Amino acid sequence: MSLQGKVAMVTGGASCIGRATALELAAHGADVAILDPASLVQAVGLLAEIEKLGRRALYVPGDVGDRASVEQAIERTVTQFGRLDILVNNAGVSVRKPLLELEIADVETVWRVILWGAFHCSQLAARQMVKQGGGGNIVMISSVHASRPYPNATAYNGAKAAVNHMAATWARELAPHGIRVNAIEPGWIDTPGEHKAFSEETIREEGKKLPFGRLGRPEEIARAVRFLVSDDGSYVTGSVLRVDGGFVLFR
Repeated sequence: MSLQGKVAMVTGGASCIGRATALELAAHGADVAILDPASLVQAVGLLAEIEKLGRRALYVPGDVGDRASVEQAIERTVTQFGRLDILVNNAGVSVRKPLLELEIADVETVWRVILWGAFHCSQLAARQMVKQGGGGNIVMISSVHASRPYPNATAYNGAKAAVNHMAATWARELAPHGIRVNAIEPGWIDTPGEHKAFSEETIREEGKKLPFGRLGRPEEIARAVRFLVSDDGSYVTGSVLRVDGGFVLFR
């Protein structure tokens, strides 16, 4: 599954699933650009880890919901690395409230990052991939929420469902250019965000009820990304790969 000579951009790559993905791709030969609103102080450790793996690293502070910010990030990536072969749309945000309590601003916040962010990044990255030739890969980090209407997550559920459908649409449109587009649906993954939303006791006890007795790990999602963007996934496009440890079988 060598990614030698490939250049990847990971949005929301400074932490959690994004960080694990950046390291996984670098470990298999890719140079990696990180687009994330985190401070340089937060990102510097990750850059050092990527470089320790023998790969080049670039950090671009930015907001995926702002098109100019995405344009700048892709321009800097291409200027520094010469091309862009892989885009991982990982950036996300969630507001957990029941429908009756949601504010318009809550919904706009979620859709700005997940929907518009995926659109801006994918369109601009795809244009660069077509321009340089040689195909490419776009992966959406979606969610089991895309197909399961979990309560108190209206904006998030809707955004993830839309992301899946956009990915399928783009897979059809971009196939003639050799660009593959796929989505991954993580289940309940052990990230700092989950520890903010739920108590430690809830995570521990509910995790025991899952098929494997635990939450998933960011590294397990990262390995799925690596498969999809590698030559081992060369005949996979327009697919949704659920990496949830059987979560939806019981929830």
